[in-house]
Amino acid sequence: EVQLQASGGGLVQAGGSLRLSCAASGYTFGHYSIGWFRQAPGKEREGISCSSPDGSTYYGDSVKGRFISSDSAKNTIYLQMNNLKPDDTAVYYCATTKPYGSKCPLFAYEFWGQGTQVTVSS
Repeated sequence: EVQLQASGGGLVQAGGSLRLSCAASGYTFGHYSIGWFRQAPGKEREGISCSSPDGSTYYGDSVKGRFISSDSAKNTIYLQMNNLKPDDTAVYYCATTKPYGSKCPLFAYEFWGQGTQVTVSS
């Protein structure tokens, strides 16, 4: 069974940084596309950054200064977020799917974690 668990969210002051983690299990980690998404209050979920097994990586134009990385030994991906702003307040989700392009269309992602809350104060 595919399982994803996001963690690392919390309350941070504007200008601060957070490193989110997503632990994956139940599938061959290196054979899937995986990415980070967020959903702010009253807004639709949007892609932040996704990567595919061929090594290509996508970063959303509206979300800058966010960097995805992975540790295959731990079956874990990370999202480093620096210089956070109040507009970054959202629930952040990780998701995975069978190999896909590096862009982050919601329809393509089959398996989702529960998400982790990030709140940025001014």
